[in-house]
Amino acid sequence: MNRRELLLRVGAAIALPGAAHAQERPISLVVPYAPGGTTDMLGRLLAQELAPLLGRAIVVENMPGAGSGIGATHVARAAPDGATLLVATSTTLAINPWIYPKLAYDPVKDFAPIGMIGAVPLCVVVQAALPLHDIAGLVAAANARADGLTFGSAGNGSPQHLAAELLKAATDTRMTHVPYKGSAPALVDLMAGRLDVMFSDIAPALPHLKNGRLRALAVTSAQRQRVLPQVPTVAESGVAGTADYEAVAWQALVAPAGMPADRVQRVSDALRSVLTRAALREHLESEGFEPRPGSADELAARLRSDSERWGRLIRSRLGAMLPAG
Repeated sequence: MNRRELLLRVGAAIALPGAAHAQERPISLVVPYAPGGTTDMLGRLLAQELAPLLGRAIVVENMPGAGSGIGATHVARAAPDGATLLVATSTTLAINPWIYPKLAYDPVKDFAPIGMIGAVPLCVVVQAALPLHDIAGLVAAANARADGLTFGSAGNGSPQHLAAELLKAATDTRMTHVPYKGSAPALVDLMAGRLDVMFSDIAPALPHLKNGRLRALAVTSAQRQRVLPQVPTVAESGVAGTADYEAVAWQALVAPAGMPADRVQRVSDALRSVLTRAALREHLESEGFEPRPGSADELAARLRSDSERWGRLIRSRLGAMLPAG
């Protein structure tokens, strides 16, 4: 089954709730991004799998915009009755507060954490025609040019942007950021030779890696990825400063603050059960996603640590680009 067929089947299942779900109105699962992306695919899979366990139909609502801020604000202001949930990301909870000084929601006070879902490692990719094969070669090529290399991303403050900035800081490498409105146009320009390198989500880059248009130099996770077993991690590169390098985006499930503890626990238990199913894990891993089921407390701890980590990087590297406020 290809990705399009999977989404169509999931959409059909969500649109036709059975009689068992007729007693209560459907749960609204807000995905704060446009349809078709990694987070949207994940949200639709979770909606299908969680509905039977929770005894209610689940309808996915896409609310893109403002770096996931529009959807997050909607959920933050919703009633904490269990009828509205959010597929939040590291951007939503750990990065946006440092990028937007007048954020319309508080990532700690406005949400009840339910649990971790998983991580989205990136891969460092270049056009196949370039004579670059590893991170050591990338760093050497960047520092050999007065103006360094150019790298594209899905936008200022995106996980792709911050992963590159983290490598620049670790290796003292010269690279110039070129922000795009999404990963797709950046990948197009990379393949056309208008960019030198990109830190891309694995899923959209995978077809171009398979057909030979792009080459993967490394993955940004702490371990190699099952879908790209031959590609080393950045930390394996041996380049000075990269021994502890790791940069992954992640997704989590949250609810409006004030949701009763018993309801939070019920959804958390259902989420953990779903993410331990072998078939689902197999599918997610084939898309370059790492299922990482975790409790509400583990999510809260990850939020604190990542907020501190990315906050330091953003203040030190990106302060000049941030809006005043």
